Amino acid sequence: MDFGYTQSSSDHSLFTHSKGDSFTVILVYVDDLIIAGNSVEQITLVKGFLHRMFSIKDLGKLKFFLGFEIARSKEGIHMCQRKYTLELLADSGFLGSKPASTPMLYSIEFEEASPKLEDPSIYRTLIGKLLYLTHTRPDISQSTQFLSQFLQEPTMEHLRAAHRVLRYLKNSPGQGLMFSATNSLQLRSYFDAHWAKCPMTRKSVTGFCVFLDKSLISWKSKKQSTVSRSSCSSPTSCFLVLGQPICYAHCQKCRFPRTDKAHRN
Repeated sequence: MDFGYTQSSSDHSLFTHSKGDSFTVILVYVDDLIIAGNSVEQITLVKGFLHRMFSIKDLGKLKFFLGFEIARSKEGIHMCQRKYTLELLADSGFLGSKPASTPMLYSIEFEEASPKLEDPSIYRTLIGKLLYLTHTRPDISQSTQFLSQFLQEPTMEHLRAAHRVLRYLKNSPGQGLMFSATNSLQLRSYFDAHWAKCPMTRKSVTGFCVFLDKSLISWKSKKQSTVSRSSCSSPTSCFLVLGQPICYAHCQKCRFPRTDKAHRN
């Protein structure tokens, strides 16, 4: 902050610096830093400043961080968790399993008479790992959210449903997110609500995704906190949930250097 960086009010681990056409970001995780920007000179300056203050070690261009793999090309930046996914499949014994076409059956219903797991920690650990994987796999977000409701007393059927998610991941362990190099600063969002989707509580399930031009930057699937009495009120609740990530994305977008193209969009 003494070097001219501003701490984000939405994410206290994010620091930004904008001057003219130069834009630099620092993301902090414990004692690790990610520095990104469009000015090599500014990045060199801030690395020199940090090294004088803390004696840091420069690991070069970002390729791997906390299980995330980053690859660059002329088209943009691709981020995935391939190594993490393969290790998850190997630890669970599903590395050689038959792949599934979908992460979960559409009309799945669990029987109450299904036997409970003797060791619930197996299920809880698996769901925890799947939740971490949703950072780059929005396609399993809804399934993982649904299965995370049964952490208290998981049954064999719940575990089998979680295993189906693993078999779905076997299809494409390297699938992830692509951030295009030709993006504009135009925000687009889509949302929907499945009325009374939850078979146990009859609560609706909210789902939304936010794009920065062609790149997916935010998404969520969550059961609503109240029961909607009609299919009309359910999307309204979904729209209210969508407001927070839209406001956050817009605030961060306003920090970007404004080019003519970005201004037109």
